[in-house]
Amino acid sequence: MTTGPTGAPTPPAPGPGSPAPGRGPRGALVLGLDVGGSTTRVLVADLDGRPRGAARGEGGNPVSHGEAAAARAIADTLRRALADVDPARVAAGVIGLAGGLVAGPVLRAVWPEAGLTVTPLLVSDAELAYAAGTAEPDGTVLISGTGAVAAECRDFAPVRTADGHGWLLGDRGSGYWLGRAAVAATLTAFDRAAPALPAGLPAVVTDALVGPLPAGAVPRAAVITAAHAHAPVRLARLAPLVLDLAAAGDPDATRLVEQAADHLLDTLATVRTPDSTLPVVLAGGVLSPDSPLAAAVRTRITARWPEAPLTHTGNPAGAAAWLAARRLTPIDDELHPRLTQLPLPT
Repeated sequence: MTTGPTGAPTPPAPGPGSPAPGRGPRGALVLGLDVGGSTTRVLVADLDGRPRGAARGEGGNPVSHGEAAAARAIADTLRRALADVDPARVAAGVIGLAGGLVAGPVLRAVWPEAGLTVTPLLVSDAELAYAAGTAEPDGTVLISGTGAVAAECRDFAPVRTADGHGWLLGDRGSGYWLGRAAVAATLTAFDRAAPALPAGLPAVVTDALVGPLPAGAVPRAAVITAAHAHAPVRLARLAPLVLDLAAAGDPDATRLVEQAADHLLDTLATVRTPDSTLPVVLAGGVLSPDSPLAAAVRTRITARWPEAPLTHTGNPAGAAAWLAARRLTPIDDELHPRLTQLPLPT
C-alpha cells in the first residue's frame, strides 16, 4: 500500500458503487453497516470521526431471513440512523455482510429509498472484523461465534480462509462446537454414573436443555430428546454456560475450553506462517476479551507468534465507516480508533 504526504494510507482506486476520486467535501458523511444474522448496526459519521447517527435493529442477513425480510430490517435500521442527518451528505458507505453475498435487487432498492445517492460497497464480515481490530492492512483474523473461521487479510480483504465449514463439517472451537461437546460430555457422565445426575457441567446442561426433571424421568433420555428437538446449530446457546463454568473453575468445562482453544489455534495456523509478525485480531462472541476461551487463545498465540500485535475487534459498524472514509480521501491515523472504539448502539 502507498502512503500520502502525511503518511496516511492512500485510498485504493474506486470500485463499483464507489464515489468519484476526490469526492470528500467538507461536511461529507460516511456510512457503516454491520449486518449479522441476529443484529444490524448502522453508524453515520463525519470525516473527523464524530458520530452523527447510529441505530441497532433486527438481523438483516438474507441467508438467515430471506432477502425481503433482510431488506426491511436494514431499511428500518438505516432510516433511524439517518433520522437527524441529510442522507445526500453521505459520500461513501460500506456494508459488511456474512458470506460476502451479492445483494439482490430488493436489497439494492434500500439505498435510494433511504435518500442515499451512493451505493454502499459490500465486504465480508471477516474483512469488517479484521478492520475493526487494526488499521494495519495485512494480517489475520480469528473469529469464533456460533461458527469459527480464520482469514489471512491483504489490504483488509480476506485472501485465504480456514474452517468456516459450518456445524456439520467444521467450525471447530466455535460456540456450536462448545455446546455440542458439552452435551456429549453430559451424556458420557450419565453413562458412567447412571441413574444419578452428576453435578457441575452435566447438571447445568441438563437444566438448560430439559429444565426441572419430572418424577421418574430418565435424565439421559431427556437430554438426548431435547438435543435433537431443534436445529443442531442451536446447541451454540450452551456455549456461554460452558464459558461461565470454566471461569468458575469447573474441570469439565475447563477441559472443553482448552480443547476449543487448541482447535482455534490450529485453524489460525493454517492461514498464518510460523514466523509471521503481522497483527492478529480476535473476534466473535465466544472470543470476547473477558472470555476464558479468549484468554486460552491469547496464551497460545503469544507463545507461537511472540512478536505479533494481538488485539480484539472493536465496533464493526465503525470499522465499516472507516473503510468508507478511506475511499474518499487520505485520512489521519486517529480516525481508526475514533470510529472503532465508539460504543456499540444498543
